[in-house]
Amino acid sequence: MSVLGMAVAVAAACLIGLGFVAQQHAAFREPLEEILHPRLLLDLLRSRLWLAGIGSMIVGQLIFAFALNIADVAQVAPVLTVNLIFALVAAHVLYRERLGPTEWWGSLLLTGGVALFLGIGLPHGGEPPDALSARWLGGAVVLGLAVLLAVGSLHRDLRIRAMLLASGAGLLYGLQDTLTRGVLLIFDDGVAQALLHWQPYGLVFIGALGLLFAQSAFDAAPLRISLPATTAAEPLTGIALSIVIFGERVRLSAGALALESLGLAAMVSGIVVLGRSPYLGKPGERAAAPGGAESR
Repeated sequence: MSVLGMAVAVAAACLIGLGFVAQQHAAFREPLEEILHPRLLLDLLRSRLWLAGIGSMIVGQLIFAFALNIADVAQVAPVLTVNLIFALVAAHVLYRERLGPTEWWGSLLLTGGVALFLGIGLPHGGEPPDALSARWLGGAVVLGLAVLLAVGSLHRDLRIRAMLLASGAGLLYGLQDTLTRGVLLIFDDGVAQALLHWQPYGLVFIGALGLLFAQSAFDAAPLRISLPATTAAEPLTGIALSIVIFGERVRLSAGALALESLGLAAMVSGIVVLGRSPYLGKPGERAAAPGGAESR
């Protein structure tokens, strides 16, 4: 197991978490009519705060790409979930309030779950598939699920809509991580040769679509509603696709599977607990409107 790869992933998670906080502060101010519309991204391009958040996230993603180049997807994808802890710390500094038991227990569950899964599962091995391999259909399934979540979010309560869109963004980010790994591997044969494959173009498309989903979720609800779903869905998707597409392996004995499942359950539980933190609901909580809908 690559300790360096996981350490690099933690650094990436820090920048990505800080970027999410800045992006949500900016996106939350945009009109609700722009959810899932490309105009949302065009309007956000005029926000310095959003651009700073995107810059932080891009640098984080580049660092994470380096982690993917020296470690397997299933090894580093769970580590990326700690971006939620860094987002909480940023919110804590911003509002100058002390972190309470919820934040500490959530952080313990999250990091403990990641450590248990990686320590017991010991993800390893795997080989990149051919460009036209049927194994890439796993990515198409994930894309289809993300689209279904977006369609299902239409005409829903804003909180439900934010969670569905955030889940879709997490699915797309998990697919993006897998594609990044694939692109890095084919770039070993040279840039010109790599550009003859579909993966680099697929990576750009999935990245842009994931960004639109995430900003739409941030526009619909505060971080405590939108971010946990993304944080949970991305590593679970990345682990699943790393096994399906790259053939990466984890320990499969009955005892190991039980502990791995416990680790993943603790990780997701920690994300849910942290998502309830009041620090992630600070910027302009919407008051509930009659009929269960919400307004600005």
